[in-house]
Amino acid sequence: MKTISSVVENYIKTKPFLLNALAQGIINLTSLARVMTDELEIELGKDVKQGAIIMALKRLSEDLSFQVNHKVTKVLKGIGEITVRSSLNDYTFLVSDTIFHKQAELIAEINEHPDAFFTSSRGVNETNIVVSEALSHLVDKHFKGEKLTQKLENLASITVKLPKENTVTPGIYYFIFQRLAWEGIVIYEVISTSNEFTVLVDDNVVDKAFRIVKDLKLTK
Repeated sequence: MKTISSVVENYIKTKPFLLNALAQGIINLTSLARVMTDELEIELGKDVKQGAIIMALKRLSEDLSFQVNHKVTKVLKGIGEITVRSSLNDYTFLVSDTIFHKQAELIAEINEHPDAFFTSSRGVNETNIVVSEALSHLVDKHFKGEKLTQKLENLASITVKLPKENTVTPGIYYFIFQRLAWEGIVIYEVISTSNEFTVLVDDNVVDKAFRIVKDLKLTK
């Protein structure tokens, strides 16, 4: 049987930004309850008093599961080196029978340029390659004949080194990407290993994105 509390909880859980704002106590519960009333009444099939919604919201806001996890805060404070690289190009190719061989040839030639930026990932249907702009001609050469579905230029990367605890702490990436989203930062690519991740953003906003990530170490 559905209750006001369960329906309110489900409503909040499906809206991550709202959930976090509720946990921080920065939302007017009366106004929020007023906005939620119509949807909750449809869900429950009966009239719902705003006072009951407010009480359910208060209980949720006090619930520890809706607070910023102390483990997340500890990991964020342990963020290590943050590296920024600019003037990058991002290629997306469709997977083919020949693309792996061509990628191997590209890597072999890129190894002669140790200071250049290069990363690659492969999905079910697509292969993604990110390189320094100065090496774009090598991608054009080795991947001639492959199906290019997208090419993005004038990008920058931010690589963040995380403490080892990040692999056993839920919510780390959500918290970081949420902050970037709040500030209107569009993330074009996300590349990660066990203890570091890289995001690709427009070159015009890389300074702003860097400050946001750096300030995460000051999270309370």
